[in-house]
Amino acid sequence: MYIDAHQHYWKIDRDDYGWITPEIPVLFRDYLPADLEPELMKHGISRTIVVQAAPTVEETEYILELSGQAESVAGVIGWLDLASPSFQAEFERLSRHPKFTGLRVMIQEMADPGVLLTRPYIEALSYLAERDVPVDLLVLADQLPQLIEMLEQVPGLRGVIDHLAKPPIASGSLEPWRSLMAEVAKHPGIYCKLSGMVTEADPQGWTQEDFTDYVHAVLELFGPGRVMFGSDWPVCLMAATYEEVVGILRTALQDRLSAEEMEPVFGANAVRFYKLDSLIIGG
Repeated sequence: MYIDAHQHYWKIDRDDYGWITPEIPVLFRDYLPADLEPELMKHGISRTIVVQAAPTVEETEYILELSGQAESVAGVIGWLDLASPSFQAEFERLSRHPKFTGLRVMIQEMADPGVLLTRPYIEALSYLAERDVPVDLLVLADQLPQLIEMLEQVPGLRGVIDHLAKPPIASGSLEPWRSLMAEVAKHPGIYCKLSGMVTEADPQGWTQEDFTDYVHAVLELFGPGRVMFGSDWPVCLMAATYEEVVGILRTALQDRLSAEEMEPVFGANAVRFYKLDSLIIGG
């Protein structure tokens, strides 16, 4: 079974998405399951993980509701304010939904990533670690030092780095990103999504070679059992088609992995990380 481990749905008139403006016309429209299903069918992808795109509980509730109408959605990664006094109660409430799979921490949006190390965040992340809850980590390359310090304080976290931590693909620089990711990879419960690369490339145009070193670095650091494919659709449409995103990753992996070794990257690794077995039996 193939799984797209990172994509989004949204409805613009819900007004959660302040970052999606008319100045980004390709994104400034509704994106719903019917829009993605032709691409999923074309590439033999059976299920997806829908990830929150707005830092509101209301948006999480919306995509949970939407997931009940789309068989292709295996799980939903939502959002909660980890520093809120009602965090645990809200988490328990959302957890009652059968497709609620985990939470995303939007470190990228923190003006001071040191907030991640404050007591409320450490306590909330420790709570999630104790319950073995999957946590997506949306982090920028220059925020990795704070992330590493957090992982040292919450060593049992089941986490996945979104979009390779957004390395400087446009410039082609590997350091210090690679060395910092090596520290992250030392934590066995942390995975990495091979996603979101095309929007970090040169906006004037990209080539296959722009991505190869970054994919190979992640593969070497995390191993083929802790990486997973994610399209980042529809955000990827700013720079590439869905087909191009799939092709970039397959091409970058083909000289490092056999066909059999590549299969888990596009499916089984996401099933294991997100604990999807009960959701996709017979799928």
